[in-house]
Amino acid sequence: MIEAGYVILFLTIVLIVLAGFNSVLKKLEIDKSNRIKKVSMVGGAIALWTIYVFALSVTGFFKTFTLPPRFPIFLIFPLFLFMGVFLYRIRNSEFLKALPKSWAVYFQSFRIFVELLFAISFAAGILHREVTLHGYNYDILIGLTAPIIAYLAFNKQIISEKIVLIWNFVGLGVLTIVVILFFTTTFFPSVWGETTTWVNPEFATFPYTLVAGFLMPIAVFMHVLSIIQLRGSKKFFQKVPI
Repeated sequence: MIEAGYVILFLTIVLIVLAGFNSVLKKLEIDKSNRIKKVSMVGGAIALWTIYVFALSVTGFFKTFTLPPRFPIFLIFPLFLFMGVFLYRIRNSEFLKALPKSWAVYFQSFRIFVELLFAISFAAGILHREVTLHGYNYDILIGLTAPIIAYLAFNKQIISEKIVLIWNFVGLGVLTIVVILFFTTTFFPSVWGETTTWVNPEFATFPYTLVAGFLMPIAVFMHVLSIIQLRGSKKFFQKVPI
């Protein structure tokens, strides 16, 4: 039942991403056949990555909690590399200009459901307290404030975009803390006065591996995307030929 929750959240996010992508393409007046092609390419890329994550997970590859750490090397780093290249390439694109600034902020609301799933996973003995909202994981606050910040800034214009920019950096900081919590309790339990990892091996199986293989990276992606939009591409990236 818990596994179904992670899968449903993952599929919902994918559908939102594809629907949003298609909506912006419509706004740019891309013809239907090209829209279908572009959306299919993005959907196909996500599907291939999911198969990759699933294939490694079912072999028990991630159940080894010794160094070098397999989660960062085989899941997080490749996604971050891809996202960095992608964001760099679209920094001055019409697509980025057509994308409403509020979307990337509203999107972060999904973290409410991630933290609720973490809490349920803790109750089931799959996760330990420290990485949930019962411990030192305050990521749910970013999810809860996301729609408020987006509404006040972009719908009501009550707060400035500078506040949204600061909120994005705070969100990245909170994510960094969460990553450190998972990393130390998994690979360096001595930091917490323990001799063995606190991670239940079940959390190294699919679909739990989607946390490191999709959910956390896409939260980072949306924060950086929003920062680029708010600061302006020329201020964020030095413009050099690709």
